[in-house]
Amino acid sequence: MSEHHDNVHEHHAHEHHGDELPHADLKSYMIGFILSVILTAIPFWVVMGGVFETSSTTALVILGFAAVQIVVHMIYFLHMNFQSEGGWNMLALIFTAVMVFITLAGSLWVMYHLNVNMMPGLMEAVHGQ
Repeated sequence: MSEHHDNVHEHHAHEHHGDELPHADLKSYMIGFILSVILTAIPFWVVMGGVFETSSTTALVILGFAAVQIVVHMIYFLHMNFQSEGGWNMLALIFTAVMVFITLAGSLWVMYHLNVNMMPGLMEAVHGQ
């Protein structure tokens, strides 16, 4: 074979793809696991111990812990950060989160206004009897 052909194969043999990506190790997985256990145990204790008087406060605290746990899973188990794939993974995640938020908020807004504006006299008659 030609000298150029051998150099091309040699160049590809020494090329390392994905060296900029973080490598997972046992320490990273253990940190993620311990944080996940803690972020699961605290809401369990909040509910079982009746820490808050109102259920809406309890629900908000649980949703807060759930959001934090999602972030822990993405960082420690899915290895998502702004460096992986040149930041495209995180950009895609942010775009997806914005789209989900817009869809949910818009749906709730439409359902609320349909409930309020559709035949308001009928609703008063039903509740008035």
